[in-house]
Amino acid sequence: MLKYSKHINQKTSKWVTFIHGAGGSSSIWFKQVKIFSKSFNLLLIDLRGHGNSSIDLFKKVYIDYTFDSICYDIIEVLDYEKIKKSNFIGISLGTILIRHIAQKSPDRVSSMIMGGAILKLNFKSRILMAIANFSKDILPYMLIYKALSYVVMPNSNNRESRSLFITEAKKIYQKEFIRWFNLTVEIIPLLKLFRQVEINIPTLYLMGEEDYLFLPAVKETVKHHFFSKLIVVPKCGHVVNVEKPKVFNNSAIDFLKNL
Repeated sequence: MLKYSKHINQKTSKWVTFIHGAGGSSSIWFKQVKIFSKSFNLLLIDLRGHGNSSIDLFKKVYIDYTFDSICYDIIEVLDYEKIKKSNFIGISLGTILIRHIAQKSPDRVSSMIMGGAILKLNFKSRILMAIANFSKDILPYMLIYKALSYVVMPNSNNRESRSLFITEAKKIYQKEFIRWFNLTVEIIPLLKLFRQVEINIPTLYLMGEEDYLFLPAVKETVKHHFFSKLIVVPKCGHVVNVEKPKVFNNSAIDFLKNL
């Protein structure tokens, strides 16, 4: 089972589950834990091969790398902790996993807060993914990851989040990186489904105004989704919870308390 940590608040039965992005770990939520734990029970999960779950690779061989199987990993933790339903907060790839859980098991999801959400790969994104896919068996994965990090988070105000993700990505092994990268073949049809089919679950998108790769698709999608709301954070890039934690925290908690 995946490694995770939890913070219990005896005054409430409500849960918030945090899902990090590719190459990260649950440590990226360090600017959220203190304030969220005042109002909710928290569950912070390390995805397979990431953070503390990387040691599980020596104990358990994950053969099946699909979005279904990776989402099942998350549900397995909720089941183990007897959490029937949770609010979910994700960043980047974590938002895809949360949305997929909501598609497959909507009864487990109270609400979704999507930071740096990915709903579409534009032309530039597809070219970058194709280049990375071609070179992933040749070049060291950290070289590819650093290059992608600078493309997604190119500005000087993205330095902290970029550095954090690069540091965490060093804990991942080359073979594990390739297994995760192979998931990209599933992404395009999955994201198309997410844009076209709305789920009746309250959803808040928190996007940086400088998140040029992914913000346009979120803006367009929210126009047609009744249960979705978008907040664009000024002077902010892709990793909103790290770059603008105060805005992220206040917006997310207000959203959760007003459900």
